[in-house]
Amino acid sequence: MIKLPAEPDRPTPQAPTGSADVDRDACDKLLARVGALIDDLLRAETERWGAVDARVAVPVEAVADIVGAGGKRLRPAFCVSGYLAAGGTADAEATETVVAAAAALELLHVFALIHDDIMDNSDTRRGTPTVHAKHAALHAEHGWAGEHRRFGEGIGILAGDLALSYANRLASGLTGPALEVWNDLVTEVIIGQQLDIALAAELTADPALSRWVAVCKSGRYTIHRPLALGAAIAGRPELQAPFEEYGVAAGEAFQLRDDLLDAFGDGVATGKPAGLDLVEHKMTLLLALAATKDERVARLVEDGRNGGWDPAELREALLASGVRREVEEQIDRLVATACAALDDAPLADDWHKRLVKMAEQVAYRDR
Repeated sequence: MIKLPAEPDRPTPQAPTGSADVDRDACDKLLARVGALIDDLLRAETERWGAVDARVAVPVEAVADIVGAGGKRLRPAFCVSGYLAAGGTADAEATETVVAAAAALELLHVFALIHDDIMDNSDTRRGTPTVHAKHAALHAEHGWAGEHRRFGEGIGILAGDLALSYANRLASGLTGPALEVWNDLVTEVIIGQQLDIALAAELTADPALSRWVAVCKSGRYTIHRPLALGAAIAGRPELQAPFEEYGVAAGEAFQLRDDLLDAFGDGVATGKPAGLDLVEHKMTLLLALAATKDERVARLVEDGRNGGWDPAELREALLASGVRREVEEQIDRLVATACAALDDAPLADDWHKRLVKMAEQVAYRDR
C-alpha cells in the first residue's frame, strides 16, 4: 500500500458536504470534460497526421474508433468520484489535473484493450471488429504482400502503443503522490497481464495466483488506483487506506462477474464473444476455483495440458460443478467487504452511499 504524505503547501480539504444530486451533477460535469478532452486530442492528432498522409493517421483513427465505440468508462468515473469524495470541487484549480488524469486512465484502458485483444485472439470488442482483426481483413481484401495476420497485429500493437503514449502525455502534469499512484497503476496492469498469459500457457489451477491477477488487472487498475488518484489530486492522503480496501474487494468482485459473463453470458449483450476465455485456455479465477473443487473440471484442465480441452464440454462441466453459485456468494462477500471499508472513512454520507452504489453496480452488472 502506498503511504501518501500530506502536501505541505496545500491545506488538506475537509470531508465534503452536500446533496447526492449536487455530487452527481459535479461528477457528470467533470466526466463530460473528460470525454471532450479525449475527443479534442484525438481529433487534433488525426488532423495533424492525416495531413501528412492518410495512412499515417491509421493508428490514431484506430484509437478513436475504440473510444467512439462506447464503454463503461469506469476508471474515469472512479477517479472523478475519488476526487469529489475527497473534497475536490468542480470549480477548483485542481479540476484540470483530475480531468486530464481521468482521460489518461481511459486511454490507458484503450491501450490495454487493444493489446489484450491481440493476446486473446479476439475478433470483436464492444460489438465491432477489433483493431487487429479489422486490419488483417483489410490486408487480405487488398491482396497486399505479406501475411495478413501479422499486418493486423502490427497495426494493433502500434495503435495500443499510441494510446499509451497519449495516456502518459495527459498524465504528465501529475506530481508527488498522484504520480506515484499513476506509475504503480501502469506497472501493475502490465505485470498482471504477463502473469495472466503465463497461467494460460501453464494451465496452472492456482486460485491464489489467479486472484492476484484479478486484483492487479481489476481490483487495483479499475477501482482502487483510480479512486486513490482522485484523492491524491485532492490532497486527502487519509483516504488511501479505506479506498484500497474498498477498491481491491470491489475490483475482485468486478473480475469474478467478468469471468461469469464470459463463461455463461450472452455475447450479444457483452459486446465480445461468449466463452472466449475457455476457447483461449485462460486460467481465470472462476476456472481455477472450479478445478480445485470439481474432479471433472480438473480432468478437463489437465486435458488442456495434453493438447487442449473442449470449450463446450468445459462450460458444461463448470455449470454442473456448482461453481457459479459459489462465485455469486463470493461476490456478495466481496461487495460487503468493500462497503464495510467505507464505514469509518472520513466521507460525507452522500458520498458513502454513492460509492456503495458504485460497488454494487460493477459487481452485479449484466454486461
